[in-house]
Amino acid sequence: MFKHILLPTDGSPLSEIAIQKSISLAKTLGAKVTGLYVIPEYHTFTWQAEMLSDSSGDFAKYGLAQADKFLGVISDKAKEAGVTAALLHLTSDHPYEAIIKAAEDNQCDLITMASHGRKGIQGVLIGSETQKVLAHSKIPVLVYR
Repeated sequence: MFKHILLPTDGSPLSEIAIQKSISLAKTLGAKVTGLYVIPEYHTFTWQAEMLSDSSGDFAKYGLAQADKFLGVISDKAKEAGVTAALLHLTSDHPYEAIIKAAEDNQCDLITMASHGRKGIQGVLIGSETQKVLAHSKIPVLVYR
């Protein structure tokens, strides 16, 4: 059935639940997983260019540290389950686009994600990356609630 699952994470507790369930699914199916963390792009407004180098460097270090931390959870869980896992981080201001592109570029045949369950005005204002992936992906998406 599915042989390669893309497993995006944002490091949230709900994402960790999706990680556990997705790795269990991968083990059952004999599939491999690719863990993905999307680092936001660095943006700032300043009138002093000297401020940018320190800030952007710190931002990049922090983003990579977050990626290592969150992807480490996927790596550890996959090792425990005996599931082959690759790890990937991308930089984008639009995580849903990065998720879809990563799935396509890595020939994944399933994307599994957590849903934060935002509803009402919060859901409209903040938006849902999961909802955007569902709306735009040509690859099947399994959502864990």
